[in-house]
Amino acid sequence: MIGRKLKVARSAAGLSLRGLSDAIGNRVSAQAIGKYERNEDMPGSGALLAMAKALDVKVDYLLKSDEIELEGVDFRKKALTSAREEAKVQAQAIHLLERYLAVEDLLSLRSVDWDQPRSAPYPVADLRDAEDAARSVREEWGLGNDPIPKLAELLEERGIKVLSMDLHKVDGLAARVRRKERDAARVIVINKGDWAERKRFNLAHELGHIVIDPKKDVNEEKAAHRFAGAFLTPADVLRSEIGSRRSAISIGELVALKQRFGVSIQALAYRCKELGIISQRVFSDLFKEFDDRGWRAPPFKEPANIDPSYEEPRRFDRLCYRALAEGVIGETKAAELLDISSRELDKCLDQLSV
Repeated sequence: MIGRKLKVARSAAGLSLRGLSDAIGNRVSAQAIGKYERNEDMPGSGALLAMAKALDVKVDYLLKSDEIELEGVDFRKKALTSAREEAKVQAQAIHLLERYLAVEDLLSLRSVDWDQPRSAPYPVADLRDAEDAARSVREEWGLGNDPIPKLAELLEERGIKVLSMDLHKVDGLAARVRRKERDAARVIVINKGDWAERKRFNLAHELGHIVIDPKKDVNEEKAAHRFAGAFLTPADVLRSEIGSRRSAISIGELVALKQRFGVSIQALAYRCKELGIISQRVFSDLFKEFDDRGWRAPPFKEPANIDPSYEEPRRFDRLCYRALAEGVIGETKAAELLDISSRELDKCLDQLSV
């Protein structure tokens, strides 16, 4: 039955039942499409072809029985995000994940097991427990206190699928991926359009959602935020760099720390305040200066910004090119998996061969 696949494809396209009916020239009604999605009826071949074309998917995709679902979804979203926007983001993530898992299957690769830190999930009864959780993850993953150069790559090495999508009212999400007859995988989705420092912080923030277990009276977003700051800039290292108490701190020092840890100047100021290194007055003065310099509004032109592509996940692309090179798939299938045209694929292959 095609119900769930049809609903996912429709949500990913951002169409209502009425919108899909209109997109296929009212060949079938919105009520009929609703019945298809509830598996109360099956469309005829003409309607099936028309819906697949309108949704930019293949008929085979709608007819395939293998399904994945996102569970325990934690959105990092802006206040105006609607239920429809959330459904659209989840559906688009499922589309990407299906391609990711398909290329792993084509290469006969077992999905990288989620390397869950042995003590996770970490109970968080206080925000300081989130700080301890970040320290434990670093210890259990053997990261020490060194800056983490490419966080997306690290998370993929640890078995977390990292997806980059064009998001508008959502900063990111973390979820479990339920698959038939397979262990649950983990996925993090980040906003492709964010600046690199923001991507890094959001990756760490979503990792926090995966590994911590906040108690009922703890704000989960604040706990994940604290985890992210501690994971990217360990307290002991930061204090050894600038001291445990400061009556003032210069922009030059913050820029140097940014270049070392790969986090924004604003995030560093927050981190210094939450560790008690600077007072609320110093923090407020810093943010007034950030405002005056235009750093708090898009395009967030802080000094020493990292290249935007630095934290883009690359494993899925590498697997597609590997499958093509090994003759497991042809160029048409590779372009389909990468969601690019054949001409764009040829250009990519030319660049890779240089």
